[in-house]
Amino acid sequence: MTGITVRDLMQAGDATPAEEPRGLSPIAERIIDLPPQTPYSTRVLAGLVQAADFVIVAASGLAIYGFYPTLRDGFEPGYLVASIAVAVFMALAFEAMQIYTPSALRSLRHQGLRIIACWTCVFLAALGALFFLKIGTSYSRVWLGLWFFLGLGLILIERAIVAGIVRRLAHDGRLDRRTVIVGGGAPGEQLIRALESQRDSDLRILGVFDDRADDRSPDIVAAYPKLGGVSDLVEFARRTRVDLIVFSVPVTAEARILAMLRKLWVLPIDIKLSAHASRLRFRPRSYSYIGMVPVLDIIDRPIADWDVVLKWLFDKAVGSLLMIALTPVLLLAAIAVKLDSRGPVFFKQRRYGFNNELVEVYKFRSMYVEASDATASKLVTKGDPRVTRVGRFIRKTSIDELPQLFNVVFKGNLSLVGPRPHAVHAKAADKLYDDVVDGYFARHKVKPGITGWAQINGWRGETDTPDKIQRRVEHDIYYIENWSLFFDLYILAKTPFALMKTENAY
Repeated sequence: MTGITVRDLMQAGDATPAEEPRGLSPIAERIIDLPPQTPYSTRVLAGLVQAADFVIVAASGLAIYGFYPTLRDGFEPGYLVASIAVAVFMALAFEAMQIYTPSALRSLRHQGLRIIACWTCVFLAALGALFFLKIGTSYSRVWLGLWFFLGLGLILIERAIVAGIVRRLAHDGRLDRRTVIVGGGAPGEQLIRALESQRDSDLRILGVFDDRADDRSPDIVAAYPKLGGVSDLVEFARRTRVDLIVFSVPVTAEARILAMLRKLWVLPIDIKLSAHASRLRFRPRSYSYIGMVPVLDIIDRPIADWDVVLKWLFDKAVGSLLMIALTPVLLLAAIAVKLDSRGPVFFKQRRYGFNNELVEVYKFRSMYVEASDATASKLVTKGDPRVTRVGRFIRKTSIDELPQLFNVVFKGNLSLVGPRPHAVHAKAADKLYDDVVDGYFARHKVKPGITGWAQINGWRGETDTPDKIQRRVEHDIYYIENWSLFFDLYILAKTPFALMKTENAY
C-alpha cells in the first residue's frame, strides 16, 4: 500500500460499488458552524525556537567578548568561530534530545533539567575539543565561565516565554491537528483509544466517517459520532479545516482502501493508514508514527510547513517587485481599456481556489460590458464578437491577467505559480470540467497561480475539447506532485517566452 500512484487512484473506482452520499449528520453541520482558528505549523514553530536558541547562544558569547575589559584589545576571530560552533552543536543536540517537540515546548518544568544537562554536555564537549586541539590557552577561562552561565540563563528565560506562548496557542486550538477517522466498528475504536492514550497529543479527533451503513458501523465509536459516509467527507473537508485523515481499515482490505482513496485524494490533507493492529509487518523505516502509533503514509499534503512559508515569501517578494516593474504597463492598459469602450477598467470573476474555495479574481476588462460573462458559461473563441479591440490584444498577450498580482500581493488567494483558476461554470464540449476529467478537483490541492506548468507547455487559451482540459489537468497534477521553489522559479522565467506563442489565446 505504500506505492499508491495517481493511476491506481484513477482506476480504483471499479473495485467496489459506488457509495451514495447520505448527507452530513447534524453534528457534522454543528462542527462546520464553529469555524476553527487559523492554525500554526508546529514544525515551523519548532524551527523558529531552534533559530532563537542559536542566536541567543552565539550572541551571548560574542556579547561577553565585546564587554569584558581584558578582551577588548583587538579582534580575535577565534571567539567568533567558537561562539558560532557551540551554537550550532547546541541546536543539533537539542534536536537529538527531542527538546523541540510540541510537548517539550509547552512545558519548561518537564524539560528544564534536560535542557541544563544537554547544554552542559555540549559545553564540556567544547572544552574537550579545545584541550585536544591544544588551543585552550587561546580562550579566556573567565569568558568561558561567564558564557556557560549567561547562555544557559538566557535559554531558560526564552523557553519560559515560549512555553507560555505555546500553551496559549494550544488553548486557542491553533496547534491542533484536526483529525477524522475513516472506518468504524472495533478497528476504529481500537485506533481512537490508541491515539487518545498519547501524552501531550496535538490531535483533535472530530469524528468518524464510514462507507458502511450496517451494524458493523455504529453511530458512536469510542464516544465519537459518525459524521457521514466517505463521500460526505469530501464535502466536510471543504467546509471546515481537516488536517489529517487516518484509516482504521485493515491493510489487507486493499480494494476497499483504494476505492475510498479515489474519493479522498483530491483533498489537500495528509492521509495515513493505521498499522497498529495489523499482523503484517513492514520494515521499520516504512512506518511513520503518531506518538507511538505506527502508520503508513499514503498521501502527503503537497505543500506544508516550511514550504508554505517559503512559497508565501516568494509570492509576496517577487509579486511586489513585478508590480513595481510592470506599473507602466498596468497604467497604459488601464487607460486603453477605459478609452476603448464604456464600463469599468477591471473585471472581477469568481473562480475555484485552494480546496475548491471560491475566490474573486481581478482582470482587465476585455469584453463589452453588456456581453460580460462572469461565470464563463460560454468560452471565448477566435473572433468572438464579445471581445473589444483592446481586449483582443490584452488577451493574446495575457496583459489582462496582470491585475491578478493584486490577488497575490494583497489578498493572498492566488500564488504567482500554480494551476490556473478556472471559472465556476467553465466547460469543455458543453460539459463542466469536473464532468470531463476524473479527479479534476485534485488540481485544487494547492493555491492557484497566475502562470503554471500547463501554460508554459502550450496549454493556455481555449479549452473547447475534453483532450485540452485533460492535458491541462495532467500538467497541473505533475506540478503539484513535483513542486519546489526552484520549479516555481523555472516556470516564472519561462512564462515570458511562452506568452510569445499566441495561436491558442483569443
